[in-house]
Amino acid sequence: MSVRLFQNRWLELMTFMPMKIFLPFWALILTLVVYNTLPMPTGQFLEMVFLGFLVWSVIEYLGHRFLFHLELKSAFGQHLIFVIHGNHHDLPSDPLRNMLPLNVTVPIAAALWFGAVSLFHQNGKAIFLGFLLGYVGYDFIHYACHQFPMKKWPFFRLLHRHHMLHHYANPDRNFAVTAIFWDRICGTKSEKRRPS
Repeated sequence: MSVRLFQNRWLELMTFMPMKIFLPFWALILTLVVYNTLPMPTGQFLEMVFLGFLVWSVIEYLGHRFLFHLELKSAFGQHLIFVIHGNHHDLPSDPLRNMLPLNVTVPIAAALWFGAVSLFHQNGKAIFLGFLLGYVGYDFIHYACHQFPMKKWPFFRLLHRHHMLHHYANPDRNFAVTAIFWDRICGTKSEKRRPS
């Protein structure tokens, strides 16, 4: 069951992102980006991919903290934020809304690809690859936090606990999902425990 966002059936369908579409689509895109980026000297490639991943981590934190939790006064603004993220807080276990839909991410990814390549040429391709790896990892881990117990591996258990505190103990803390060090650096790490 999902929170209804639009009366129009087609608009509503465009807000869903099932895992069976997410994984193959982004696996194909990542493969094409890697193919298009190589050959490149290994050290330079790794540095640029890391830089892109680091840029993603900043965007992940800032986007969640300042856009997704923006408090607007107008009815339109409140509805917009509810469509963007508020519905996820109302029903966090909805598997169709744990990841951003392609009609949002594909145009942004295309603009970032062309921007990165125009500005940084071959390096831009590797930077974009790191950014995209960060995004895909973020969305997959966010999905897993809500759909899987994530108890087997300590690192994933830590990410799961961190995000669940954001949802169930303190929504004004723990904005990062994958790069949780940003919450510590920016003073937004929750010290609360999840209520039992």
